[in-house]
Amino acid sequence: MTLVDDLTWRGLIQDSTSSEELTGALNGGNLTFYVGFDPTAASLHVGHLVQAVTARRLQLAGHKPLLLVGGATGQIGDPRESSERSMNPPEVIEGWVARIRSQLQPFVTYEGANGAELVNNLDWTGPTSVIDFLRDVGKHFPVNKMLARDVVRNRLETGISFTEFSYQLLQANDFYQLHVRHGCGLQFGGSDQWGNITAGVDFVRRRGAGPVHAFTTPLVLKADGTKFGKSEGGAVWIDPEMTSPYAFYQFWINSDDRDVSQYLRYFSFKSREELEELEKATAERPQARLAQRALAFEVTALVHGEEEANQAVAASQALFGRGSLSDLSAGTLRSALAEAGLAAVRGEPPTLGVLLRESGLVSSANEARRTIAEGGAYLNNERITDGEAVLDPAVLLHGRFAVLRRGKRTFAGVEYEA
Repeated sequence: MTLVDDLTWRGLIQDSTSSEELTGALNGGNLTFYVGFDPTAASLHVGHLVQAVTARRLQLAGHKPLLLVGGATGQIGDPRESSERSMNPPEVIEGWVARIRSQLQPFVTYEGANGAELVNNLDWTGPTSVIDFLRDVGKHFPVNKMLARDVVRNRLETGISFTEFSYQLLQANDFYQLHVRHGCGLQFGGSDQWGNITAGVDFVRRRGAGPVHAFTTPLVLKADGTKFGKSEGGAVWIDPEMTSPYAFYQFWINSDDRDVSQYLRYFSFKSREELEELEKATAERPQARLAQRALAFEVTALVHGEEEANQAVAASQALFGRGSLSDLSAGTLRSALAEAGLAAVRGEPPTLGVLLRESGLVSSANEARRTIAEGGAYLNNERITDGEAVLDPAVLLHGRFAVLRRGKRTFAGVEYEA
């Protein structure tokens, strides 16, 4: 398949400028393109992955990525449907820019003829005076067209500041600046950015440059209509300090059967033939969750590295008695137990019955005795036969962790310190 055929099959092109011209540009060679990420938090989240992996696809097809982290636009804020954004201090945004730039590193290569470049719109927006900006940029934007943008029109009743209203001009100017400075001929982004993106295409044309192209990728929603990228604990972040690689892996492994095939098309680099074969095998054996396992491993390896992905797989198996707990690193084990519930125990070693209660797997001494008598209680995957036995510190994993399990599927952890 051509690049456009592949993007279309995967459902990654929602809106675009001239389809024929875009196809010619993408299926040709050596096109420079850009995609932007605003630093509105200390980390990207999985909702940004569509853009990051699409940039990777375009680079693999021979095109050159410009990854823009908005040190300027991040200080303004793209208008939201609900309310005005809070403005973060410039020094905070500067720190977030640096973190996000490092988080984008794994998705593209920075070497070779089409090596990626990281760019920051503060470099050209910061030195521009208000007068120059109004004359050189603002003059080209009819206010009636800006008011017609959905998010602006919806905010008119509740109110929108001039600051957020002007965001479109900043993003449009980014496209022009990158076109002049780097020969950038394409911008893409999420479908909620279509108004900003087309404003940029129009601005480049009005300044007598171009031609340039644009497309958007779809916003990803779950089958139940809820927002993609959320878990019970909140957003699923790219930064391993904010969402551990194990929790990241679990987010993908828990994908709904109704969603997983489309997620694979969006996020996997397997070929169409491989994915269709995987879809078929998953349909024949849905209980094996083959698609979820393939998706979780591939995306975790892409974001956090293959070693962390292997550790996440090993933890998933070991915690349910299908692998060795001793093979897990202390970091992976603690992250996994924290997801399930990790209780802190201090002082003299408790009995195993008390440990079950402390872990939250049982609510009383009687329930602990009954669970043990029925053969359903485990310590580090070894069946507990005597609830009055005292915890032996020698069996603790990494000298401090105990994995308690009730039955086949329910586990919790204890971090013990004498």
